[in-house]
Amino acid sequence: MPKISVEVPQELLDDLDEHVGDGGKFVNRSEAVRASIRKTLDLLDEIDARQGRLDQHGQAVDAGTTEEDDGN
Repeated sequence: MPKISVEVPQELLDDLDEHVGDGGKFVNRSEAVRASIRKTLDLLDEIDARQGRLDQHGQAVDAGTTEEDDGN
């Protein structure tokens, strides 16, 4: 799995840490960040779908084309 590095404001890190470890929802920060990224991407996909920016397969629709244009 690739590793990335990000800078996070202390206040946001403190909030994250409240959900990590004993009694928290996540085992470690990495799990919390991965879950947050997944949730954000899911929400963005839902917004794109409502706005008609995804095709029937959940792929981004190019601006200026429609499903009819590509034969679907």
